[in-house]
Amino acid sequence: MGFEYAVDESRLFDGEGQRKYLLAAEAQLFLKTAAQCERATRLFAELLFYTGCRITEGLELTPRRLDTAGKRVVFRTLKRRKLAYRAVPIPACLLRNLLAYAHECAPDDRLFAWSRQTGWRKICAIMEAAGIEGPQATQKGLRHQFGIHAIGMKVPEGTLQLWMGHARVRNTHIYTFAVGSEERALAARMWRGLQ
Repeated sequence: MGFEYAVDESRLFDGEGQRKYLLAAEAQLFLKTAAQCERATRLFAELLFYTGCRITEGLELTPRRLDTAGKRVVFRTLKRRKLAYRAVPIPACLLRNLLAYAHECAPDDRLFAWSRQTGWRKICAIMEAAGIEGPQATQKGLRHQFGIHAIGMKVPEGTLQLWMGHARVRNTHIYTFAVGSEERALAARMWRGLQ
């Protein structure tokens, strides 16, 4: 049984074969390091970690788009020049912290009034402080880690596609490739059958 399209798993690796996603241990180290940052930076880092959002989507977040009833954040994104929204569930503690922080803003003010470059630099600074180096030490590394972790936790591809804001399921499908410890577990099961 084949796929109707070619999957480009190379998007998880750079031109030199280096992975562009965080391993679980690196992701936990990132969170632990972010917890030491000032409030706004910590919340921004946690938002990106727990939602897999793009950096510009995180920077566009306003208090009005914190969905308390659904325990989600609603991201605004521009897809092919059309405005689109998507809701992503978040942990209750992150929602509480974002709501407390949002009290300092008007309903339509951005929670994080930084430029894209400033947001990028803040995430890279956390990666550096955590000792994470390489192509995975970026916001995109967090986004890829979110996708890989979600697939590993059996989140259906269609749901993950919505959460990540992918226009095509093939963009989400790259995360189904077993990587890291998941790949080693599959190989170990295979080898047991040969011994």
